[in-house]
Amino acid sequence: VMVWLRRCTHYLFIVVVAVNSTLLTINAGDYIFYTDWAWTSFVVFSISQTLMLTVGACYYLTFTGVPGTATYYALIMTVYTWIAKGAWFALGYPYDFIVTPVWLPSAMLLDLAYWATKKNKHSLILFGGVLVGMSLPLFNMVNLITVADPLETAFKYPRPTLPPYMTPIEPQVGKFYNSPVALGRGAGAVLACTFAALGCKLTTWTYRWMAA
Repeated sequence: VMVWLRRCTHYLFIVVVAVNSTLLTINAGDYIFYTDWAWTSFVVFSISQTLMLTVGACYYLTFTGVPGTATYYALIMTVYTWIAKGAWFALGYPYDFIVTPVWLPSAMLLDLAYWATKKNKHSLILFGGVLVGMSLPLFNMVNLITVADPLETAFKYPRPTLPPYMTPIEPQVGKFYNSPVALGRGAGAVLACTFAALGCKLTTWTYRWMAA
């Protein structure tokens, strides 16, 4: 019975964490839409994605103990986001905003850190956290480069269903220091280690709660 309860709890946690990750990263490719604060939004979104991916992937990874499950978790986040964005498209949201799977390569680095150190949890937290924090803003900039400019899209293909708050505005100059990628990577590398530790701790808490 305990094994069954543990498994149910595990799957419930995965759904909850993955759904919340998706909700927090749903605008991951849309920072360019916030024309006044494009770079600031990029940094904030990069950090939020880094942390949500790290906590969920580390939880999944340490719960199963199988290298590769972090990448699988990132795939769950990606598919959830695609589904949500598809729903937005049906409501008149420009489809060019679709997110490219920026989480997958970073999650692969988590798996690699876990596998290469023979499932050492502390190495996963330190090395894996730094790797995700340093890599995701970089992949996120590739994402930014590959998505179509939403202002251009909105003007070229006006939709009557576009809600008022998404009406394009004239872009202003608003930059966050000189390098949003460097800023995102620096902050992400520090914070991701903390969230990696939290993800690992979730596994401990889950087991202890079920064993009580």
